[in-house]
Amino acid sequence: MMLYILKTTICFTLFLAFYKLLLEKESMHVFKRFYLIASLIIAFIIPSIVFTEYVYIDPQPSIQSYVPEFALNEFQATPISEKTDYLNIILWSIYGLGVMVFGFKFLQNLFKIGNRITKNPKIKKQHITNVLLQEKLAPHTFFNFIFLNKQKYEAHEIPTEVLLHEQTHADQKHSIDVLFIEFIHVLLWFNPLVYVYKRAIKLNHEFLADYAVVQNGIETTRYQKILLAFSSNASYQETALTNAINYSSIKKRFTVMKTNTSKKAIWLRSLLVLPLV
Repeated sequence: MMLYILKTTICFTLFLAFYKLLLEKESMHVFKRFYLIASLIIAFIIPSIVFTEYVYIDPQPSIQSYVPEFALNEFQATPISEKTDYLNIILWSIYGLGVMVFGFKFLQNLFKIGNRITKNPKIKKQHITNVLLQEKLAPHTFFNFIFLNKQKYEAHEIPTEVLLHEQTHADQKHSIDVLFIEFIHVLLWFNPLVYVYKRAIKLNHEFLADYAVVQNGIETTRYQKILLAFSSNASYQETALTNAINYSSIKKRFTVMKTNTSKKAIWLRSLLVLPLV
């Protein structure tokens, strides 16, 4: 089991290094989304692949030897005491405890989201449902539910660009990716690379949403000013298991907004994934 975890970690390291060096800053966000999810799955599959090699050995002539017969009472059976592997028990106990703690947090966050949906007023617009909250939380999305501050929404203080940003999260079903990586986090809570994957997936969701806003004819400079205005509001915080306007990587998002990756570069970087695997 330890060897499998080590091999999986090596795969995580290689896939993340490739992503950080060649993909993250490029404007190929849809490909990056599937790369991050697929590389996680492949990293679990690769260590389980076994290559079997059959070697033919010429049979050697057997040599018969005389074995004297002894009476059974000439031998006394000596009981062999099995040693208990306490280290293995302790490690599995710690792992199990970690899974229980992080699993409980995961279910608790789902319960909080469910409570917000059922206990707050909702406004449905086509396939999107706006949930109006009393708390001063950042606009965030869970599947087709967009959570907004009631006071700001009713006062029309939430810019159209922000609503479009959140609607993109809903339309592109980013919550599926979030739930998937959170489930992996529960199972591999001890692996720091899972946290790196989680940040990369959520940041790429922001790239996708930013790109959708700009593609809808919104001026890039105006949109960037809105992001900066929201980031200066210290009372707004991100909610677990949801896609929220993330302010921790504003500079990187601004840089990526200005990046235009050519089709040739996209194909080249996509093809480089094959030899990596």
